[in-house]
Amino acid sequence: MKFRFIAMVCLVLLTLKSFSQDKKFYIFICFGQSNMEGNARIQAQDSIGIDSRFQVLQAVDCGEGRLKDNWYTAIPPLARCKTGLTPADYFGRTLVANLPKKIRIGVINVSVAGAKIEVFEKDSYQSYLATVPGWMKNIAAEYGGNPYARLIALAKLAQKAGVIKGILLHQGESNTNDTLWTKKVKGVYDNLMKDLNLKPKKLPLLAGEVVNADQGGICASMNKIIATLPQTVPNSYVISSAGCTCSPDHLHFTAEGCRLLGRRYGGTMLSLLGYKVKEDQ
Repeated sequence: MKFRFIAMVCLVLLTLKSFSQDKKFYIFICFGQSNMEGNARIQAQDSIGIDSRFQVLQAVDCGEGRLKDNWYTAIPPLARCKTGLTPADYFGRTLVANLPKKIRIGVINVSVAGAKIEVFEKDSYQSYLATVPGWMKNIAAEYGGNPYARLIALAKLAQKAGVIKGILLHQGESNTNDTLWTKKVKGVYDNLMKDLNLKPKKLPLLAGEVVNADQGGICASMNKIIATLPQTVPNSYVISSAGCTCSPDHLHFTAEGCRLLGRRYGGTMLSLLGYKVKEDQ
């Protein structure tokens, strides 16, 4: 009996060890609206040559063997099943290309096209969703009707596998000229810190600009507000969209623009991690 008990304890310990957290697996939380969700059409070059060290934690069930709550090589789309290219794609590629081979990168992406930042407000998202069109409610429904809760659930699952190292946000088009936007973002950020037991001083928030004025961006005025985010969220950094090409609607980035923006997110994060982008990158 004593031997059997010891054997069971050893088995439990071995099982726990096999599922232990990998300190070299860097996780990044991604959220926002359509550009982070992926509006740009995925091109052939975007689905090849992806290092298996770059992983995505599937947010929703899709066909072809991609089931929610499972890790896969980060072949786009990284959000929902039929979304497009997102800055997170080339953010992750930039990191794995410039970090030591022993480090892996994982992303989770919960984004809702067309949504204001209010869709991620923990205590008031329901009142906001009650006002939105049916197609947006359908997107939220894919996340169980509560995008923030789904983001937290994925992040907690990811924490069992690796260590959360940063947050990527691309949102603002639907909040254009909203002077309270930075405070609203801080509210979401603070809730993420609390619900995931994270320390703000160690978790940078990278926020990308919307389509720039140099591309005729119809929401470009929002970039002036986004620029002030570090005044409200001290550990935040603004990622420039200057020169990032956009589609004819002057609202969404093209695949080329998305790649450039994603590399800039990556370059900033590498710097924060103490690395530099290799010259040949």
